[in-house]
Amino acid sequence: MAKAVVKIGFAPTRRSIFSAPDAVKYANLTRDRLREMGVEFVDITDINEEGLLYDDADRIKIAEKFKKEGVAGLFIPHANFGTEYECARLAKELNVPVLLWGPRDERPEPNGMRLRDSQCGLFATGKVLRRFRVPFTYMTNCRLTDPEFERGVKDFLAVCNVVRAFRNIRILQIGPRPFDFWSTMCNEGELLEKFNVQLAPIPLPELTAAIDAAKKEGTRVKETIDYCKANMNCDIADNLLENVAALKVAMRDLADKYGAKAVAIQCWNALQDEIGIMPCAANSLLNEEGLPVVCETDIHGAITSILMEAAGMNEKRTLFADWTVRHPDNENGELLQHCGPWPISIAKEKPTICVPVAFDYNGAVSAEAKHGKMTLARFDGDNGEYSLLLGHAKGIEGPYTKGTYVWVEVANLKRLEAKVVEGPYIHHCVGIHEDVVPILYEACKYLGIKADLYDPIEDKVQAYLHGEDVVFDEV
Repeated sequence: MAKAVVKIGFAPTRRSIFSAPDAVKYANLTRDRLREMGVEFVDITDINEEGLLYDDADRIKIAEKFKKEGVAGLFIPHANFGTEYECARLAKELNVPVLLWGPRDERPEPNGMRLRDSQCGLFATGKVLRRFRVPFTYMTNCRLTDPEFERGVKDFLAVCNVVRAFRNIRILQIGPRPFDFWSTMCNEGELLEKFNVQLAPIPLPELTAAIDAAKKEGTRVKETIDYCKANMNCDIADNLLENVAALKVAMRDLADKYGAKAVAIQCWNALQDEIGIMPCAANSLLNEEGLPVVCETDIHGAITSILMEAAGMNEKRTLFADWTVRHPDNENGELLQHCGPWPISIAKEKPTICVPVAFDYNGAVSAEAKHGKMTLARFDGDNGEYSLLLGHAKGIEGPYTKGTYVWVEVANLKRLEAKVVEGPYIHHCVGIHEDVVPILYEACKYLGIKADLYDPIEDKVQAYLHGEDVVFDEV
C-alpha cells in the first residue's frame, strides 16, 4: 500500500495588540516549511488579506472551508499571541485532532518591545481548549528549523491517520465466533454507540457462494495461484491451492461489497467442512495487500490491526498473533504465533503453505518473522470500558515451531503477563516492526479510550511527544 496522505487545515492565528506584520511573516514562513516537508494542507489565505485567524466571521468561513475539504486535522500556529477563543471555537466545531504550536520568540527589541509573545498565547489557548473540552496535541515552542518541529508535525499526521481510521471502521464478520472462543465475544451495539465501529456480518454460505463465483470468473484465482507459486513453497495439492486462491478473491470481493476496512473470520471448524482448507494462507495474502484479516472472529483484534497500520502511515504490514508460551531459556521471552495469517513481507524466510500444528487440514502458512524492534498492542474492553494495551518488544532467537511465529523479548514479561491475564485483554495481540507507541498513546486521547502501557514508560512517552530527545529502554 502507498503511504497514507493526511490533509490538515492550516489556521495561523494572531491577536491585535501584537505585531500583525510579524504574524503574517511567521505564518508565511510556516507555510514554506510545511511545503518543504511535503505536508498537504488547506490554507486560509483566501479568507482575509492576512491569511490569519482572529475574527469570528472569518472563523465561520474557515470552518466551512475545512469541512468541505475534509481535513483530518487542524494545525493552529500562534504567529503571535493568538486569539484563543477563536482557536477553541474552530477546533470544537471541526472535531478533529488539533496541533498547537508557536514559533520561539526572538530577543526583545533594543527599546524593550516584544513583537509576538507566541509562547504566552499558547498557555492561554491550551487553557481555553480545556474549557471547551477539546483534546489537543502540543508541539513544543521551537524554531521552524529545529528537529522537534519536523518530528512533531510528522507524528501529528500519523495521529490524524489513526483517528481517521478509527472513526471510519467497518469490519466484515464472516460467521459467528467459534463456540469455544468466549474470549473473543464483543458487544456490537456498544462498539457502534461508543465508537461508530460498524460490523457487516455474513453467514458462511454467502462466503462459499462468493468462492464459487470467483472460481467461475477464474482470472484472479489463476493470478493468485501464480503469485503463491512464485512467492511461497506450496506444499499443497493443486485443487486445494485453487481453494486458497478462490477464498482470497472471495473475501476481497465481500470486503469491497460491504465497504469493510478489515475482516474477522470464523476460521474453524465449519469452514473446513465447507471448503476443505484452513483459511490462513488466504488471510496472509490479504494481509499482504493491506486488508487486515484476523482469526476466530476477533472483532477487537481487527480494530487493533487497523489502528496499528494507520499508526505506521499504512506503509508496513501487521501480524496477528497469540501470546502462546514462554521462551524456554529467556525469562522475558515469549512466543507470538498463529496458524499462518501473517503477511509474507514480514517473513525472514520463504513461507510454506502446509498443514498447521493443531489441525488436519492444509492451507496454513509456516514461516518465522523477521526480528528487530516491534510494537505490540491490543484494543479490548469489557463492562463498558475500553483501552489499548501497548508497548515495545524485539524479535529474538528461539526454537523452531510451526505456523507463522516469532519469539520476542520484552522488558518484564511477568508484568506483561499480569496485564493480559487481569484484562480486559485476551491471548491475541497485533505487532508491527516499527515503534509506534508514542503515536498510539497520543491518538488514544482523541479516541476516547485509555492508553495502557505495559511498561512504566509513560513519562518518557510524554517527554518524547513534547519534543525531548528520549531513548526508550532496550528490551
